[in-house]
Amino acid sequence: FSFNFYKLLSFSYASHIRKYIVLDKSLFDEGVGKKKKLIFTDTVFCCPWSRCCGGGDFRPRTVWLGHPEKREQRYPRNVINNQKYNFFTFLPGVLFNQFKYFFNLYFLLLACSQFVNELRLGALYTYWVPLGFVLIITIVREAVEEMRCFLRDKEVNSQIYSKLSTRGEPLFPPIKHFFFVGIIVENRTLTSITSSEDGDPPVNESLSIENTLWASTVIASGTVVGVVIYTGKELRSVMNTSNPRHKIGLFDLEVNCLTKILFGALVVVSLVMVALQHFAGRWYLQIFRFLLLFSNIVPISLRVNLDMGKMVFSWMIKKDSKIPGTVVRASTFPEQLGRISYLLTDKTGTLTQNEMVFRRLHLGTVAYGMDSMDEVQSHVFSAYTQVFPRIPYLQASRGPGAPKVRKTISSRVHEAVKAIALVHNVTPVYESNGVTDQAEAEMHYEDTCRVYQASSPDEVSLVQWTESVGLTLVGRDQSSMQLRTPSGQILNFTILQIFPFTYESKRMGIIVRDESTGEITFYMKGADVMMAGIVQYNDWLEEECGNMAREGLRVLVVAKKSLTEEQYQDFEARYVQAKLSVHDRSLKVATVIESLEMEMELLCLTGVEDQLQADVRPTLEILRNAGIKVWMLTGDKLETATCTAKNAHLVTRNQDIHVFRPVTTRSEAHLELNAFRRKHDCALVISGDSLEVCLKYYEYEFMELACQSPAVVCCRCAPTQKAQIVRLLQERTGKLTCAVGDGGNDVSMIQEADCGVGVEGKEGKQASLAADFSITQFKHLGRLLMVHGRNSYKRSAALSQFVIHRSLCISTMQAVFSSVFYFASVPLYQGFLIIGYSTIYTMFPVFSLVLDKDVKSEVAMLYPELYKDLLKGRPLSFKTFLIWVLISIYQGSIIMYGALLLFESEFVHIVAISFTSLILTELLMVALTVQTWHWLMIVAELLSLACYIASLVFLHEFIDVYFIATLSFVWKVTAITLVSCLPLYILKYLRRRFSPPSYSKLTS
Repeated sequence: FSFNFYKLLSFSYASHIRKYIVLDKSLFDEGVGKKKKLIFTDTVFCCPWSRCCGGGDFRPRTVWLGHPEKREQRYPRNVINNQKYNFFTFLPGVLFNQFKYFFNLYFLLLACSQFVNELRLGALYTYWVPLGFVLIITIVREAVEEMRCFLRDKEVNSQIYSKLSTRGEPLFPPIKHFFFVGIIVENRTLTSITSSEDGDPPVNESLSIENTLWASTVIASGTVVGVVIYTGKELRSVMNTSNPRHKIGLFDLEVNCLTKILFGALVVVSLVMVALQHFAGRWYLQIFRFLLLFSNIVPISLRVNLDMGKMVFSWMIKKDSKIPGTVVRASTFPEQLGRISYLLTDKTGTLTQNEMVFRRLHLGTVAYGMDSMDEVQSHVFSAYTQVFPRIPYLQASRGPGAPKVRKTISSRVHEAVKAIALVHNVTPVYESNGVTDQAEAEMHYEDTCRVYQASSPDEVSLVQWTESVGLTLVGRDQSSMQLRTPSGQILNFTILQIFPFTYESKRMGIIVRDESTGEITFYMKGADVMMAGIVQYNDWLEEECGNMAREGLRVLVVAKKSLTEEQYQDFEARYVQAKLSVHDRSLKVATVIESLEMEMELLCLTGVEDQLQADVRPTLEILRNAGIKVWMLTGDKLETATCTAKNAHLVTRNQDIHVFRPVTTRSEAHLELNAFRRKHDCALVISGDSLEVCLKYYEYEFMELACQSPAVVCCRCAPTQKAQIVRLLQERTGKLTCAVGDGGNDVSMIQEADCGVGVEGKEGKQASLAADFSITQFKHLGRLLMVHGRNSYKRSAALSQFVIHRSLCISTMQAVFSSVFYFASVPLYQGFLIIGYSTIYTMFPVFSLVLDKDVKSEVAMLYPELYKDLLKGRPLSFKTFLIWVLISIYQGSIIMYGALLLFESEFVHIVAISFTSLILTELLMVALTVQTWHWLMIVAELLSLACYIASLVFLHEFIDVYFIATLSFVWKVTAITLVSCLPLYILKYLRRRFSPPSYSKLTS
């Protein structure tokens, strides 16, 4: 950035934050041609990336304005990059990630072994083509995901800003880079020093939060001029982004276990074959030849079929019109959604809409709800339409002392509404509506063109409410605020100081001067736990805050304090002096502010409701009936969280609630755990502090009891605690977890869970981008799990077992063939036959199982109990695996022995009869497995059969073409196929007749 200036506004912020310094416009008015610099003096330079980015040693950062060649350090580029590979590392990286796993390396070694003459069993392409096909599919998938990531980064990095010239004029065209800006400060001194060549004395000023912008801040109106300090990898949002753990689906681990068993069987069969040869000759070479001969026992096509199936499942999720906007960001484990046992959800923005509605105004002696807001409106109207400016007071003498003034209800309501209309960070923005342009709308305060913008929806809801009762915020800038009364009069207020809301202070304040009267007033609002010690003594604050929280309302306490001119001047002098302090600056500033926060007048309580999202109750009921236990983890207070849990029917009406008392010691935690143990079918509500104590001393006991509870609510829960709970559930139960959230504080929980689901809400897309699946509303979670999760798991189980069956069939036939011919390591099928078997002849029918379904989606949603059956993992278990192994051995043996018995004189007749019977058996087995026919399944069956018949013309090297045209061939193949398949059809009929599955009654 190139410009000169003589004035820089102040900055101070004690937190790990990236900031953009906002400079005063007058910096461009003087000093043209002078060299200026900013020096950021830090006691510790806390950027851990500085060495990687060329920063070298830890030292203060000097930014030269207009002289970039004078910079002493290299800084990272002003871009972000979330890609795993670049152009040069993509191919080596993908291949390394594929072959670092044993089985992929195993198939590579098999293919390489064919270059050794003693081990070669056939043509090289019979091993290299399948391996190449698998690698091509993997590389294409990785390339697509990398391209999507590149496009997302490009969209962010291409956002436009204008660079300024030496005289402060914009350079055109605008530069296309993302506006990454910021400063890191952590309990350190940050000052600006301006100097020049003509001997002007340096000016030292502190920088305050009013002169800074967060990275990625949206400007409500106008433009901003500033200096970029930190960019790219040195941004807080980038540095604080931890790499998510590499998630491996439970289904993949189970399949991996089964393939290990198959590999063990491969080794055993090879050793048995050599042993039956009595280890004659070079038996060690024979072992390797048999390992190659029976390598189909471990199917190389299993991985690629499952990966392609997952891509299809992900596509189906994205294309489902009933859950629009759903995005699958991790296409490697959609079947995980079908086996969730624990769902951990955030509250605000996830179960609720994060759209605040003002519900209650409480003045201590009187409360106004939604049905009585017209009374508030009339009080405000009367306050601004009286002839006399001062509202009459009612004198009341209390005791022997001086008489005290008691305000009327009307004046108290007016004071409360005015305070709510002033103490906030809301900015009204005027936009063109097609009839009135922006400038005219801003000049005349057009209601139809006004939009409120703020950092929190709570703030907007309060200002919208004051507008509804007659006091409207119509204008605001850095130094002033304008309110419009019911009569149309504009009230002007000068903003003297603002004390922003922080998570530590849990309150915000503002000092304003009324331009009409000159009165200076300090307004403050905040959480009841903080405000209770600030306001004057009263006997109703704590009780009413509890009552409103139990109704599910967010409560804010509003107070004020009138200041004289002398009091404010004294405060301002001390405040400025504290901000210029070099040591303990934050503490001194906080101390000065706290000197004002004493004996403030309590004005009112406000209650704002965060409404539930659409269909949250039926969705939670579906999840509960599906056997999924729901835990709500929120940062809200206990009463609000409990009320929301009841309102959302997370806790059913017939369930008791055990509120875990606050505990701080081991003995207290022990007593409270014993009290909870004596209750049955009882929901648990616990705070974050008590949870921390329980996990410290009684982790196992607490998790055991909590897992038995039908529902758990953790309130005042920190983001790290959310992730810790997810991790403990995984370790203690071994069950799959799903975390749902919408904000940045949910990212750690989402990344820790087995399935992370992000909800795109008003808190941005941080959770959505970090999640494995992204949805737009919580109600879509029901269909995502009940329909897509269930179908994906059942289809993946059927597909994997059928691919294993297909490979075991041909391996069994090879074993029978070798046994009959004196245990010779001679392949039964060579060349194109072995490749075509697992590709064009059977791939399409087998893969079409990804379209199969046992029940319709409407039935799956209506009867979520069907989901509960999947939690036991029965679709893919050792039992089902053993059944398919026995089927494979039976069918392979029947086909091979049948071909040996029925062939006539030539060996090629054995190949023709057995291979044709094998193809027909596989096609019939697919038909036997299918539960609901899809037209593409029929096409796949007919297409595969047509491909085989058509290819017989070109397979004269392996099959006698004249023989397959004879009637003898036809009846032999038919007989063998019937014997291999008919018994299985009969068993399937008997099983469905006498032991039907749970869903069979629903399909009729």
